[in-house]
Amino acid sequence: MDSVTLAGALHAAYVAAGAEDAVAGWPEARVTRAVTPGMLPVCGVLEAAARGAPAPFAGLVAGLRDGAAGLCWGQTYGMADFGADFLRSYGWTEVIGLRGPIASEVVAVGILLLGPGIDYPPHAHAAAEVYLPLSGRALWMRGEGPYAPVAPGQVIRHDPWMAHGMRTGDEPLVAAYVWRAGDLAAKSRILPTPPRT
Repeated sequence: MDSVTLAGALHAAYVAAGAEDAVAGWPEARVTRAVTPGMLPVCGVLEAAARGAPAPFAGLVAGLRDGAAGLCWGQTYGMADFGADFLRSYGWTEVIGLRGPIASEVVAVGILLLGPGIDYPPHAHAAAEVYLPLSGRALWMRGEGPYAPVAPGQVIRHDPWMAHGMRTGDEPLVAAYVWRAGDLAAKSRILPTPPRT
């Protein structure tokens, strides 16, 4: 699946999930800048994620798996932030935005991948965010609330500077994201991690 097809599939997925507001302001799905494709170790989870994706997202996740080598995968953090284990199991690709092949200064749209057994610590950023998990059940924390299970297809909204974090279990997580407002390419602020319960 190329970036234009992926952008269209993500648009349709958000609309089908009842999050039409998340797709407001998306630019026309056409490539406007060249990006260099590059894979990360976490891309290896896409095979398991495609097998485990629920029916509404099975084609999207399979297409992502099949087209992953043609996308530009990145990481916001380095070894000093979380260490090698986290970095082997974390990555994202931006399809629309300041860094993606479909340019936009209004929204950033992409895919987050987390491997099994990963704790993405609480963090916050200036951009408002709307997540749509596509494959994999994970525990999500929002604001001052506890970690709670979220299934694929459940829309998750984070206001600007709202603390949020994720913990994966036995399954990898594939989640679409939309950022808007604020700095669309800023590194998140890492917050203290609450104890596991």
